[in-house]
Amino acid sequence: MRPQLPPIELTSGTILSDEVYARIGDAILDGRLAPGQRLRDVDLAADLGVSRTPVREALQRLERFGLVEIAVGRYTRVADYDDQTRGDMGAFTVYMLGNVLHLALMTCSDDELAGLVRAADAVVGAVGHDALRLFDANAALFEKVTFAAGNRVFAGFIRETSVAIRHSLRGWAPFLPDPDQRTEAYLRLRDCIAARDADGAEQTLRRLHNLV
Repeated sequence: MRPQLPPIELTSGTILSDEVYARIGDAILDGRLAPGQRLRDVDLAADLGVSRTPVREALQRLERFGLVEIAVGRYTRVADYDDQTRGDMGAFTVYMLGNVLHLALMTCSDDELAGLVRAADAVVGAVGHDALRLFDANAALFEKVTFAAGNRVFAGFIRETSVAIRHSLRGWAPFLPDPDQRTEAYLRLRDCIAARDADGAEQTLRRLHNLV
């Protein structure tokens, strides 16, 4: 049986196209829409209580980042996200976020820096726990980093790719395998952030994901 998505309730400030994109993307992330599942814009539009236009736009956006496959006139379906695609997206994300972190440390206010340090402390505190907790702490840190960078192009691009990034990194295993090395690297990242060491923070982030 085809899973149904709950209807969208529009509130003040809601951008319909972004909400439809997020709803379908979240359903792919949590498995309600499984790999190989056929996607019909008319069915999704009926579920969400919207027209077919924002659904088609959302599916095209998801296709660009490998979450949906579209063969015009044949099918639209959830993509089978293989390890190579996951690794490619993970590496791309680390390099992109490294650049955002570098910019943020060069330009953010002292108050914003203090917020980044607190978020980095939360990441360090999550190192000894399960991977999902560590992922969520990292996601919270880089949400603050993106805001602190103050660059609308970076912010817009990360918002556009957020579903694909979450899809990749929740199933990717990029962290240093040795627990002591991993803890040491996260502590170094925290200290680089506190010292506004933009180069050191970017390099440490790459080392954490075995990309140096």
